[in-house]
Amino acid sequence: MSNVDPSAVKQYLLGLQDRIVTGLEKIDGKQFLRDKWERPDGTGGGISCILEEGNVLERGGVAFSHVTGDKMPVSATQHRPELAGCSWEAMGVSLVMHPRNPYAPTSHANVRMFMAHKPDGEKVFWFGGGMDLTPYYGFEEDVKHFHRTCKDALAPFDPSLHPRFKKWCDEYFFLKHRNEPRGSGGIFFDDLSEPDFDTCFAIQQSVGDHYLSAYLPLLEKRKDTPFGERERDFQLYRRGRYVEFNLVIDRGTIFGLQSNGRTESILLSMPPLVKWRYDWHPEKGTPEAELYEKYLVPKDWV
Repeated sequence: MSNVDPSAVKQYLLGLQDRIVTGLEKIDGKQFLRDKWERPDGTGGGISCILEEGNVLERGGVAFSHVTGDKMPVSATQHRPELAGCSWEAMGVSLVMHPRNPYAPTSHANVRMFMAHKPDGEKVFWFGGGMDLTPYYGFEEDVKHFHRTCKDALAPFDPSLHPRFKKWCDEYFFLKHRNEPRGSGGIFFDDLSEPDFDTCFAIQQSVGDHYLSAYLPLLEKRKDTPFGERERDFQLYRRGRYVEFNLVIDRGTIFGLQSNGRTESILLSMPPLVKWRYDWHPEKGTPEAELYEKYLVPKDWV
């Protein structure tokens, strides 16, 4: 059995955060604010990197956190009631990019590890994460590139992982109250603890390492596309779905708030500007309608 080494995970996550921020700064031309924080009760902290009103990113956040607690939050014991009351630690990097240009897609990624410490000294761990794409105006080559890179991230391990994690992503990032997907999917996994720590950690690292190659080419390609008021208006409308998912469904947001997390860091994923309309639907034959008909439909892109 491989050794459970949370310090190695933390070192990797800090390095990943720095690499992603550096890569995005090169495209945007502005620097992220690096906000190091600690919880007042001494139970952990993190680094929140945020860019607002950038040249390319209207808002982008890349947050690292490592927090601990004496008693497992309810959201973390729903599937593991035997761990109720255990002390715990959680660490991860979570990011969301909201570009200014409506033709450039929003993207989200997250890699994390959770560990429960049982009274007998046993460490119960599991990894989770993934990445997904939320376009406002669809480009088939962009979505295919993103999904192909997701598949490449998992290819070295097991051919069954990609179809399983892709399906999981399609099912998880779904707004039941709207009966529609949040975006065009990607990969998502949780509760990963088999076959051993080293393998699970390697999968997490590969997913994290592939994020920049999945997203940066799309951002570079679309960031300067001309757009008008119509495209901007639709982008802000669709961002409303992103807010609804994060506040109503997202397990990470719910866990962070339940565990007395740092609100500013938990909610840095929110877009700066959003619109809602009553019972609005796109006109048939428009690019806006195509998003719903072609790109908000789960399918095998690769």
